[in-house]
Amino acid sequence: MTSLIDIKKASKIIKSGGNTFKLLDTIDLQVEEGEFISLMGPSGSGKSTLLNCIGMLDGFTSGAYHFLNESVVKMREKNRVKLYKEYIGFVFQAYHLIDELTVEENIETPLLYKKVKSSERKALVADMLDRFNIVGKKNLFPEQLSGGQQQLVGVARALIGSPKLILADEPTGNLNSNQSKEIMALFAQLNKEGVTIIQATHSEENASYGSRIVNLLDGKIVKS
Repeated sequence: MTSLIDIKKASKIIKSGGNTFKLLDTIDLQVEEGEFISLMGPSGSGKSTLLNCIGMLDGFTSGAYHFLNESVVKMREKNRVKLYKEYIGFVFQAYHLIDELTVEENIETPLLYKKVKSSERKALVADMLDRFNIVGKKNLFPEQLSGGQQQLVGVARALIGSPKLILADEPTGNLNSNQSKEIMALFAQLNKEGVTIIQATHSEENASYGSRIVNLLDGKIVKS
């Protein structure tokens, strides 16, 4: 197995109104390619912050973070953005679809960032629509979809760039139990196909889909 993520003694500190808050406290975490990890812990334990730092949407304030053996901490912003767009797909609880774009256009967005040619984009989007059984929804806007359908579009969008890593923050938080099972079964299938997945979840059931559970409390990893 190849090491995808190597985090050593990483902390995240913020200052607010003269006070200092430690959101993450000396985190050590190694993730191999092909793992499916569930981050668990109460609200405020640091799950989302850790996901955002792994996904380079935010940064650790101290410590070391290597992604595919490259030091993220020492990297220029431009190179970090490139790495994130190349290798990481995000799935959010609140879907984060773009209201003004159709399903088809939402799924296509990451390919525009990557400057993929138009004909290739169309073919990849058609594949995704087909894979997720949403061909009939391609011209609809997010508000015309159910929560489960919106999350499927979110997953399709995260996957279209063939990422090595999917980061999912409470991916079923707004879904009913059947929709949740459908999304989790999809993650399990993707993981079987070789995609590394790290999800933050409150749900024991969702966590059980993972190959490893990492528990957080007050910004520290308490057991993994």
